[in-house]
Amino acid sequence: MEIVSCHVNFSYVKNLRFHRSKLPLLGENRLFYFVIESGSASSRYSHLDSLRSKNIDQHRASSRVCSVNNHEHVSSSVVSETYNAYILDGEEGVAHVSNSAQSIPKVTIPSLPEEDDAASISSRFREWKPKLTVHYETSGSENADSPPVLFLPGFGVGSYHYEKQMKDLGRDYRTWALDFLGQGMSLPFEDPTLQSQDKEETDVWGFGDESKTWAKELVFSVDLWRDQVRYFIEEVIKEPVYLVGNSLGGYVALYFAACHPELVKGVTLLNATPFWGFLPNRERSPRLSRLIPWAGTFPLPSGLRKFVEILWEKISDPRSVEEILKQVYADHSTKVDGVFSRIIETTQHPAAAASFASIMFAPQGRLSFIETLTRCKMNNTRICLMYGKDDPWVRPVWGLQVKREVPDAPYYEISPAGHCPHDEVPEVRILLLRFLFNQNQTNIWAHLMLFLLD
Repeated sequence: MEIVSCHVNFSYVKNLRFHRSKLPLLGENRLFYFVIESGSASSRYSHLDSLRSKNIDQHRASSRVCSVNNHEHVSSSVVSETYNAYILDGEEGVAHVSNSAQSIPKVTIPSLPEEDDAASISSRFREWKPKLTVHYETSGSENADSPPVLFLPGFGVGSYHYEKQMKDLGRDYRTWALDFLGQGMSLPFEDPTLQSQDKEETDVWGFGDESKTWAKELVFSVDLWRDQVRYFIEEVIKEPVYLVGNSLGGYVALYFAACHPELVKGVTLLNATPFWGFLPNRERSPRLSRLIPWAGTFPLPSGLRKFVEILWEKISDPRSVEEILKQVYADHSTKVDGVFSRIIETTQHPAAAASFASIMFAPQGRLSFIETLTRCKMNNTRICLMYGKDDPWVRPVWGLQVKREVPDAPYYEISPAGHCPHDEVPEVRILLLRFLFNQNQTNIWAHLMLFLLD
């Protein structure tokens, strides 16, 4: 089975004019080395040492990729590796299938657009069901004939995490980004539970004595999010879309595509988690699920409340949030102030703690991850895999497992980039997404290199 043949690896080259610890200035291009690898899983890899650039010229940002000149050739030394442990050095090396020294294609990627040139983003709300209001952001609504793109966020964040993509892609495409119910700005607008009159009022929701009528069956689960995405596509976008999901959002994107292939043009997974939910699904495991006293409904059981309060106090602490961001962002020079402040803002919502508990105790989806992949393969759903190599949580090995199940899916790996590559190296993701949204060719790799070196 051809696995390695679909890898494109990216690597930064240090810019001698700007220290690596600083963010590149707007309007400045970023330099990457692109290598297409071909061969079977037993291919030999070479590690390219001493990647250094000389006299990096200033290039204008443009909508196309520019070739870079005045760079020395790179020598290589051959080492043996498997596709599960191939070499990709984030700053000074890049993996390549070769047994001899050779020159590597070098291209610059245009930076993000200046604020004046960026697409405007609108923040909106839409009621889905009584008392359940969905927040979403949109850009590029004027691009009537362009492909529609729907971004799905990871756990604990919201639509704002795709701001960089929407400002750029919104200039040419119609884009939307959702907040899943139970997080971001799609939290309940009122307490889903009722308090007894003899109890003191509290500013924390979801810990009452019984659920309100509209919240009787409410569980913030992957099945709820699947139904939320279906409603949004059918009622707001009103045509099949390209789905792009990071982490939890990638899992939901694939799960949705398996259930509703008629509404999906393609799925791009950004470090997608390969599982979600710790408790058994009642339909798949009815006996086992009966042993679990609670499945994420409201109100929280009295026996779990103290535990949830202690856990929530710990993980919502700004110091904990800061530490988590340090883990998931491989490049610590990436500005995360905005992401940090939005996460903290969400944790202060009165329904945040109970919603977090509902998500954590919600049952698994009706389909396993392998079943979703099998369905997508049967339905010929187009899947693209983009993974940050330095992710400490969802390591690239998970992406390669998906690749084994769907061998025709293109696989891209980027370094340095962690769990949120769309926020760390948005220029690369945007370039690849632009390419994928406009391609129908089967020989994707040849066309990609022509596109890059045009």
